[in-house]
Amino acid sequence: MLTDEDIVKIVKAVTKAEVELFPSKADFEDLRKDFRSLQTSVDNYSKKTDDYHLELAVYKHKVNQLEAWVKEAAKKLGLSYNQ
Repeated sequence: MLTDEDIVKIVKAVTKAEVELFPSKADFEDLRKDFRSLQTSVDNYSKKTDDYHLELAVYKHKVNQLEAWVKEAAKKLGLSYNQ
């Protein structure tokens, strides 16, 4: 037969096990820190990607401008220009 002490031990064990199933406030704080770190990393990568695409657009414009000048020069010199 179970004694009162046995029942108290069982209740404490079950309560402790149930409490460990749920995240604590510290667990949520750790998760929040991890999320902020991930968000910062994604924001930094996004900025670098935006800068890269802007730079590509500038280079594309410069190449197109140079190509137009080469075509014009070739035309004036009587040369054929094939891409």
